[in-house]
Parts: sequence; structure tokens; C-alpha cells
Amino acid sequence: MNTVVNSTFLKEMGITEWSVRNAPESGVIAQTPVADEVVEKASSQRKSLGTWWFFGNKPQGDSEILFQNVIRALGLMANEWSWKSPNEKMDHMSAPQDGSPIVAIAFGGSAAQKLSGERDSLSELRETVLAINSPGLEEIPLIATFELNQLISRPNDKALFWQDLLLAKSVLQNI
Repeated sequence: MNTVVNSTFLKEMGITEWSVRNAPESGVIAQTPVADEVVEKASSQRKSLGTWWFFGNKPQGDSEILFQNVIRALGLMANEWSWKSPNEKMDHMSAPQDGSPIVAIAFGGSAAQKLSGERDSLSELRETVLAINSPGLEEIPLIATFELNQLISRPNDKALFWQDLLLAKSVLQNI
């Protein structure tokens, strides 16, 4: 198989960046522009699976890079996600006009508590499908996960974070 075909298969599986296992510890990540173009074209032709609302402190620096990698790994187009503050008035939020399903991700325990009305710690809120506690939005599923800055300082939590994202993706696909 050639590199373009391999890259296309990897992209279809949601793998957008990869590195060689025996590569030096420089952390060099390989990407192929040709495969990016193929995936970009395929993404523009696919039907949207829904909308993602991300709540928490706006990422900056390394956490912003991590967030952009998450968006890419989930295969989301710009119109399929939005960043929202948990302090934003909920009555200003509305579901998409096209009726597409929504899933919300709360980065951090305080964001999850504020949005859901729950008082449990993040460790107890994770791996549970919560709901946004606001009139008109209570049917929107909410998944609590780690703050992005925490993932930068504690990379071992990234596997748990990925499980949270897979839970959100599963919930969105089953709405």
C-alpha cells in the first residue's frame, strides 16, 4: 500500500497524527498533507453527526494545542462545535435551528457542577451522563471531564479523558 492510502485509512479511523514507535524522543510527529486534503474533502461531504458544546476556561498555550488536537481527532468541522463559558447565561443558549443533536462537555469539576446543579466531585461526576440544569436545555446530555490544563500537567489522565470523549460521542450518536 502506498503512503496516501495508508494515511487515508488512518484518518478514517480517527488517527490524524502519529509518530514512529522507535523514533527518538524528540517528539516529532508526522503528518501527510495529501492525506489531510483527502480527509478535508471527505469531511465536507459527510453529514454532520451533531453539535458539541465545550464549557470551561478558554484554553491558551499548550492547552489550546491540545484542544485543537481533540477537535481534529473527533473529526469535527468548525460548524459542529462551539466554546462556551459555564458563567454564560443559559437562557441565551439555544439549540441549533436544524434540530441536530447536541452533547455538552464540561472541562473541570466546577464547570460540571455549575451546569448540572450536582455537588459531587469530578471523580464522581465522570463516566456519567448528566444533563444541563436549565429550562429548555435540560435534555442536553452533559459529560464531565478533566480541565485541559490538568491534562497538560498530568498526562496519565489523557486516557481517562479520551474515555470521556468516547462516551460523549456514543451519547451523541444514540440521540
